[in-house]
Amino acid sequence: MSETTAFMALTDLVASFRAKDLSPVDAVTTAYRRIDACETDLNAFCHLLDEGEAQDAARAAERRWSQGAPAGPLDGVPITVKDALLATGWATLRGSRLSDPDTPDTEDSPAVARAREAGAIVIGKTTMPEFGWKGVTDCPLSGITRSPWDLSVTPGGSSGGSAAALAAGIGNAAIGTDAGGSVRIPGSFSGLVALKASYGRIANYPLSAAGTLSHIGPMTRTVADAALMLNVMARPDARDPANLPYDGRDFRAGIEDGIDGLRVAFSPTLGYGRVDPEVAALVAGAAAALADLGARVEKVERPFEDPSSCFRVHFFSGISHALRNITPEQRDLIDPGILPILEEARAIGRTEYMEAVDWRVAFSRSAKQFLESHDVLVTPTMAVPPFAAGQLSPDGYDRENWMEWSPFTYPFNLTGQPAISVPCGFTAGGLPVGLQIVGQYHDEATVLRTARAYEAAHPTTDRRPPLS
Repeated sequence: MSETTAFMALTDLVASFRAKDLSPVDAVTTAYRRIDACETDLNAFCHLLDEGEAQDAARAAERRWSQGAPAGPLDGVPITVKDALLATGWATLRGSRLSDPDTPDTEDSPAVARAREAGAIVIGKTTMPEFGWKGVTDCPLSGITRSPWDLSVTPGGSSGGSAAALAAGIGNAAIGTDAGGSVRIPGSFSGLVALKASYGRIANYPLSAAGTLSHIGPMTRTVADAALMLNVMARPDARDPANLPYDGRDFRAGIEDGIDGLRVAFSPTLGYGRVDPEVAALVAGAAAALADLGARVEKVERPFEDPSSCFRVHFFSGISHALRNITPEQRDLIDPGILPILEEARAIGRTEYMEAVDWRVAFSRSAKQFLESHDVLVTPTMAVPPFAAGQLSPDGYDRENWMEWSPFTYPFNLTGQPAISVPCGFTAGGLPVGLQIVGQYHDEATVLRTARAYEAAHPTTDRRPPLS
């Protein structure tokens, strides 16, 4: 068996199971061989399923495929989930030494439950920064997680462990969370497709510290894989009162229909971002490629106001609320970078918070009204290429503010609009860069169709990281 199964697209892997060309046992065996080869360097996992248990599950899936009766569309597929999500049998640590490692969860979060119901084998839970507070992945609990593209750089965050594992060929899909870009940031930095669907499309329980900014999303190797994962994850769950009504749609439908005549707004900076020249050039090339595919591309300098101050109030207040009861002794255990957040949030009064709530409503309205005259908005996913692991920010950017180098992702956590990051090339140093495509609320179909059109014309799946 070749380890090339590790880098197969999810849809191709499932097709190989159906045709009996490959078995779930092959996929699981490969995943664990990749763990053996890469985990010491990556530090991507905080929990691992015993390989024997995983193999038992794979053999059961193999029998079901041989009988033509798979449990679901992911039967026997090895996947990983971020440690912000509940997974039965493992304690959810959220990257924090304040968590109790000896009390395992007795239920799955909705997205994890839907994946298991579809037959997926959850082989492990992946690392994250403490409470998901930053766009890179390191914390006092588990240390620094590194990128398989270059072990000296970060895979991004906060779903960085999931991204690092998937990019290195460990598992065939990953589930992360996104409250300010936390699947799209590592998606861009790790050369993956990463989708944040409309708020409420994927049921979320329990909410993260960031509250209603929080979304759940898949990270995959292809757009079709992301659509398949969304089909699975979008099934309903009563634990989330904001869960959108389930209509049974197939998000794969129409993604091959092309983008001839599509109205695309291209904003290189959103009017306030400071973008690395190499990233800017690659994303401008991607926007031109959309025009070559028939889209009507219009350059827009500033589609809406800078929402960073509003986001800070919402995001930092959430982190502060989650840690409101910690003792002085516990303060000594948390990531020192969180302490300034707690101080800033403590100064936010009721009036300032409610003004931020009002501003968020107005901002969401303006962002959605902008897309009434365009079908999608495209931007860089990140303002910078991947940078040194263990740092909050790259050289030349505010060392205490991850939002400065990630100005394109968090606006759409405020609005709840669907947004995807798709690979759009590599720097001269061989590091991945992502293109972000944003759609109107509830319109994942157009976002996926646009991403697929670009991906089909400019594929990157044949390029693998050095740690492969």
